[in-house]
Amino acid sequence: MRGDRVGLREFTADDVDAVLAIYGDPVATRHLSFEPRTRDQVEATITAVTNAARAEPRTEYSLAATLPSTGEVIGFARLAIDTQHAGQNSAQIGFALRPDTWGRGLGAQTVELLLTLGFGHLGLHRIWGARSPDNTTSDHLMRKLGMIIEGRIRHHLLIRGAWRDSIVHSILEDEWRATIQT
Repeated sequence: MRGDRVGLREFTADDVDAVLAIYGDPVATRHLSFEPRTRDQVEATITAVTNAARAEPRTEYSLAATLPSTGEVIGFARLAIDTQHAGQNSAQIGFALRPDTWGRGLGAQTVELLLTLGFGHLGLHRIWGARSPDNTTSDHLMRKLGMIIEGRIRHHLLIRGAWRDSIVHSILEDEWRATIQT
């Protein structure tokens, strides 16, 4: 998938260093659900997501966010179909970008592409994402794209030795369709 500022493609083994620049960076992972990762951990992540891309039926889309002009990997975008419910009509999204790319609208377009993948290509009914309560940038981004706050999951994650809440946002297919028609 491709937008004017961001493209999404499958990961390859050659993307380890690019993902390490995100997942190994304490600034980039400050609001994520895990602590900075080592190179070995990132290699394992890339192996897992490339294997998941071949699963039938496919339930996880972990994709490299790239700059269309150069192909450079600048982020990690993920859409994971909720498989615990009959019908599998819901999915969770998440993304992380390299800090030197922040503030240019690349995150918003990454999420737009994930929503297009989920609603436009996979026929999902509901897409949701969770964020750190302190991540006001993600709050603004998700609201701008029509995602509504559903609530707070208290003490959702144990990170860096402390419990952290998560704020859940979601959007339904008809709400998404209304936003792309305006």
